[in-house]
Amino acid sequence: MAAQQLDVPERSGAPQRSLRRNLTVWQAVGLSIALMAPSMAANINPQGMVGTVGRSVPLSFFLAAVGVLLVSYGIVRLCQYYQHSGSVYAFVGATLGPRTGTVSGLALFATYTFYGVVTSCASGWIGMAFLDQVGLVHNPQTWVGFVIAACSLLLALFLTIMPARRGTTTLLVIEGLTVALIVVVSAIVLIRLLAHNVPNGGHQHFTLSVFTVPHGTPTSDLFLGIVFGFLSFAGFEAASTLGEETAHPHRDIPRAILGTAIFGGVYFVFVTAVEVMGFGAGPQGVKRFIGSGSLMGDLGTRFIGAWSGDLITLGAAISAFGCALACAVGASRLVYALSRDGLVPRPLARVSERRRTPVAASAAVVGAMVVIDLVYVLAFGAHPFDAFSWSGTIGTLILLVVYILATAGAMRLLFFSGRLLVRGWEIVIPLLALAVLVYTIIRNVVPYPSGAAAWFPVVSAIWILLAVAYVLVRPGITRRVGERLAAEDGLTAAAAAAERSPVN
Repeated sequence: MAAQQLDVPERSGAPQRSLRRNLTVWQAVGLSIALMAPSMAANINPQGMVGTVGRSVPLSFFLAAVGVLLVSYGIVRLCQYYQHSGSVYAFVGATLGPRTGTVSGLALFATYTFYGVVTSCASGWIGMAFLDQVGLVHNPQTWVGFVIAACSLLLALFLTIMPARRGTTTLLVIEGLTVALIVVVSAIVLIRLLAHNVPNGGHQHFTLSVFTVPHGTPTSDLFLGIVFGFLSFAGFEAASTLGEETAHPHRDIPRAILGTAIFGGVYFVFVTAVEVMGFGAGPQGVKRFIGSGSLMGDLGTRFIGAWSGDLITLGAAISAFGCALACAVGASRLVYALSRDGLVPRPLARVSERRRTPVAASAAVVGAMVVIDLVYVLAFGAHPFDAFSWSGTIGTLILLVVYILATAGAMRLLFFSGRLLVRGWEIVIPLLALAVLVYTIIRNVVPYPSGAAAWFPVVSAIWILLAVAYVLVRPGITRRVGERLAAEDGLTAAAAAAERSPVN
């Protein structure tokens, strides 16, 4: 996806309000992978969809991977022209107008915040499983999981206000080691399945039926499960929030985003296929799958030994923490950008003179995550897995709206800005992305869900409507946002230069 690289001017604000450019492409990849949290996601996210799609969990992940790759086209193209810590907030603002950009920014903030709850509670849930496995705490109570989640958020706050180089390096190391262990265990499980060498006389075997829809399950139900597929990929675009802190953003950020999306697709489809086959693709296997406290941890214990299961479960808990940290990092940069542009209180744009990180925004973001957890516990008596599942669905439905706006913005820039900036046939890619995103949302509200799930679309819609109402009743603010994006951030200048660039 080669495109002319544009030099966007540095900001002219006071030194204490600018971020430091000290990150490499690998550290940008580190943030995206850590926020995607593949090791945590492989251990818990499939359980959120298996009740709907049964054995075809890997098929739902494959469809999610296709959707993410289609969406990544637009985000990658936008990153080739723009650099901004506000990510799609600025991209959409520059292409569809400041009002729409503001809505996307507020929506993305909600997604990162809910995902912080998702991942901190996942660290609590998986941490409880680890304590039980190693015998430190037998049958731990619910409060143990929330204590672990609270500790994760406090540590995430501390690391978020440290220089970004240290934080992203930590994320990459933690996630890399855990993912490597999961891939090795998955390969061993697959080999034993192929050799019909299943421990303890089990009847599991290698089968491609995991890529088919079970009898009696409507094919459209795959798009109910695909929400947890998108949840697993969510964060692949997080590197875009580091556009102001990366040495070569027009080159490195697109590479980080696209590389993370491709890696996630291959990884999730492979690992989830092995998981379903390892537990068994039949009804009893699906039942064991649902009841697992750590999917890859249980498989490691059974196929290799207890030590490997313990290591994977511990690694997944640490991965969940790493993802919570990445959520805090991404959300704090976004709040910093929103505050700097006058959309939220100005003090949230305050940057530490020594560390050059958005300290006030970081504290506000983590505080919001804690409040959501408290509401779940005090108002609804939630367990850690409930908080994980509820926030995951709400955050993903909001994120799908953000992806729709970003894709529409990319289409306008590339195909309807006065001159084609890419080959004309490429418009098929964002059109397919829009089709997948819109249908996924529709399938999750028609027919309307019942029980606790009935609240998920309501909360998501309320947040989007509040964002829309905000920009309608505060036209002066959004007008100033547009002027700031044009003047100080140089985005309009970048767009004008893009229109003069040759068609690829």
